[in-house]
Amino acid sequence: MEYNSPDRRPMQLAAFGRLLDVLERLRAECPWDRKQTLESLRHLTIEETYELSDAIIRHDLPDLKKELGDVFLHLIFYAKIASETGHFDVADVLNAQCEKLIFRHPHIYGNVKAEDEETVKRNWEQLKLKEKGNTSVLGGVPTSLPALVKAMRIQEKARGAGFDWEKPEQVWDKVQEELGEFQAEFAHPDPSSINQERAAAEFGDLLFSLINFARHAGINPEEALERTNRKFINRFQYLETQAAHDGHQLRDLTLSQMDVYWEQAKKYNFISKSPESKD
Repeated sequence: MEYNSPDRRPMQLAAFGRLLDVLERLRAECPWDRKQTLESLRHLTIEETYELSDAIIRHDLPDLKKELGDVFLHLIFYAKIASETGHFDVADVLNAQCEKLIFRHPHIYGNVKAEDEETVKRNWEQLKLKEKGNTSVLGGVPTSLPALVKAMRIQEKARGAGFDWEKPEQVWDKVQEELGEFQAEFAHPDPSSINQERAAAEFGDLLFSLINFARHAGINPEEALERTNRKFINRFQYLETQAAHDGHQLRDLTLSQMDVYWEQAKKYNFISKSPESKD
């Protein structure tokens, strides 16, 4: 099936209209749907967003299709509730988004020249400043973002304003500098004399510089960390399963004995269920 064919546009529009019709009926007739508010849906939307992210990380396209549907439902649900209070409806939401995209792409809809991705990003950030009336380039970074994601956005926005290292080697030098400062906090013969507040601050600087280097290297640090989390979980669960299969309790095994199972687990890529090419 050719999904990019213009012939599918009527089907796409009909499917979107069908979803609106289904929600309209559920909102009118279903006790649960009728009870929902903007606030009651919020935590569910966050959960659905994480499930969508999970499907992307696993590259599970059938699950991705399902999770996109769940997110779509939540988006139009919010618009439906707002329409009932006379604030806006889904047409207002979509038209506003179209206007924003047109405004932020003057190299497509206007006479601005932008031949590369970096120029587009720089123009985007400058237009956002005008659009929102922010006095700071960093004013648009949501305060509630998780710290790792927030660090990425801060660095991206600073880059959009021209404040960034020129070469990855310079960022790596900064990583080494921050690592040295962090290590220096523990260079005391008496562990009780370590200043925990200062050590935590140096660790934060080290993490920030590592995230910066990842960005320069074309690595998404949040995604990389999540993959490592999953890899550790899968390997540890393999360790648990195999140890139990051999009649062992983990608490009775030495670290070196557990490491034997760990090395076995490292031979498998649990995400794709195939042998790993490297550690």
